[in-house]
Amino acid sequence: MRLRHIPGAEERIAESCYVIHDPEDHRASWSDLFGTAAPLHIEIGMGKGRFIMDIARLHPDINYIGIERYPTVLLKAIEKMEADPLPNLRFICVDARLLADSFASGEVNRIYLNFSDPWPKDRHAKRRLTSPDFMDVYRKILDPKGHLEFKTDNRGLFDYSVTSVPASGWNFTALTYDLHHSTMGIGNVMTEYEEKFSSKGNPICKMIAVPR
Repeated sequence: MRLRHIPGAEERIAESCYVIHDPEDHRASWSDLFGTAAPLHIEIGMGKGRFIMDIARLHPDINYIGIERYPTVLLKAIEKMEADPLPNLRFICVDARLLADSFASGEVNRIYLNFSDPWPKDRHAKRRLTSPDFMDVYRKILDPKGHLEFKTDNRGLFDYSVTSVPASGWNFTALTYDLHHSTMGIGNVMTEYEEKFSSKGNPICKMIAVPR
């Protein structure tokens, strides 16, 4: 992924009160940071933040962490938070491979993966967020009663995930190749990409998985 650099993005992120700059210091104590012992949901690769802001607004009784590794993209989400602050949402800028350093075992109740980079070349398969290496990280931090939700319009990535997720020791509780025309679409909160792709007639795929 090649992103246009925004001058001063790193400095603005460093100054933002909505970004947690030392997430490892809050490991096993995120409820203290939010000031409430609520369930904790995270979105990995949140992009500009539309989905996680919308869902956090709908569920003020749940705490949310948006995770984005690219500062230029994270800055867009910060600007939205500055315009419409949400007390139950914070951001961190970290590589998903390191999430076990920021969250304790079983501390996360739900994980969202929305329209992740498909990394279509076979040699880049390990970079896909549903590859076995990443699924092993998610298992370490997810509550045994929690689950992972993954949405994409990329059929190649979804087909790969249909194989890689169970091979990593997870079971599907729900799966569809056309979210917006299935019962799984009830109560669906759309992302920016989802709205764009579905408006073009692209079917949206979704899976929900739990660790064995």
